[in-house]
Amino acid sequence: MIQRMQTLWLLAAAACGFTSLKLPFYIGSIGNAPAESFTGMSNTLLMILIVAAAILALVTIFLYSNRPLQMKLAFAGLGISILNIVLYFVDSKKYDTGGIAFFCVISFLIPFLFVFALRGIYKDEKLVKSVDRLR
Repeated sequence: MIQRMQTLWLLAAAACGFTSLKLPFYIGSIGNAPAESFTGMSNTLLMILIVAAAILALVTIFLYSNRPLQMKLAFAGLGISILNIVLYFVDSKKYDTGGIAFFCVISFLIPFLFVFALRGIYKDEKLVKSVDRLR
């Protein structure tokens, strides 16, 4: 299980998901208020979706014997992570001044990690089908 590259990609996606809860995506201020960090914990819907994507990545790791289901769940995680980025940008519009924090890279990394995992799952499925054809 750990020898497969998609396991490492999914594990990295889960780790990035959980760390993006605490690290700032945007630092800004509303009016004359002091600057505040906008994290994944700032919005309830965003927090639920981030945790769902991270847990989905962890669950997908253990479905290595059922690759079609693993691929579907990885696609769902990819969709959720893209939705998270969209929600980050929509919610960051409420600030008058500010800028994107350096740690937003972690949030942008999650969809790429899901794509790399999908690629590995597809290669495994293709390998199994070619071996079945030889029998």
